[in-house]
Amino acid sequence: MEYTILNNGVKMPMEGFGVFQVRDPQVCEQAVLDAISVGYRLIDTAASYGNEEAVGAAIRKSGACREDLFITTKLWVSDSSYEGAKKAFETSLQKLGLEYLDLYLLHQPMGDYYGAWRAMEELYKEGRIRAIGVCNFYPHVLADFCETVEVTPAVNQVELHPFFQQPKALDLMREYGVQPEAWAPFAEGRHSIFTHPILTEIGAKYNKTAAQVVLRWNVQRGVAVIPKSVKRERMEQNFNIWDFELTSEEMAAIAPLDIGHSEIVDHFDPNFVRALHGRFAK
Repeated sequence: MEYTILNNGVKMPMEGFGVFQVRDPQVCEQAVLDAISVGYRLIDTAASYGNEEAVGAAIRKSGACREDLFITTKLWVSDSSYEGAKKAFETSLQKLGLEYLDLYLLHQPMGDYYGAWRAMEELYKEGRIRAIGVCNFYPHVLADFCETVEVTPAVNQVELHPFFQQPKALDLMREYGVQPEAWAPFAEGRHSIFTHPILTEIGAKYNKTAAQVVLRWNVQRGVAVIPKSVKRERMEQNFNIWDFELTSEEMAAIAPLDIGHSEIVDHFDPNFVRALHGRFAK
């Protein structure tokens, strides 16, 4: 496993385990237990995923030392305000059964996210969160945010995979010292990513799968990854990406796969924005 040092000095694993859409409590708990036993130490959840309690139960049952784990959760849009963030943080912490968070993220740049950030800054300064960050902040939003807030985000979790590579966004994150982290690193299976000829051909040289190539490609770009699977065998494969390195020619061969936009979400669609505001409304 490789690690990155965030802009506040905190060490974060470059690969973690995500639990998006794993809503069944028993399935989620077992998946996190398996992931920890495989070797994952970064576990990524969110209030909106509805599985913080299952994640917390797995952490307790795993026997892993708390200091060795890096636990992330996220603030949803319906709680995006100063007071809302304070309450939502306490709720998430209670559900997880933890005394502190390693990383707390704004899930979307929506609602009163500046007010929410002020609350997060206070919790960070109190030592209740080791690092704070954001998700889905496109370059123009991130630039405005970093120029406005007191504490620069440590992480920006965005969609990053071979079909949506976002090179300019990565450049801006480097400029501000914000660590990029990829959600949907497998593009949710689009473009036959697991059998794509370019990716499988590269993988064959190292006896690796296309999925392993994709994860390795991202980490070599300096991007942390949080692949998800409920199958232990796949978890082990996804974790086994630290014993090979892609050449510059192989990295270049993946570059043309970029279509330059997301096929998963459209944050520029007003209807999508309205849907996010209402999706988990209380």
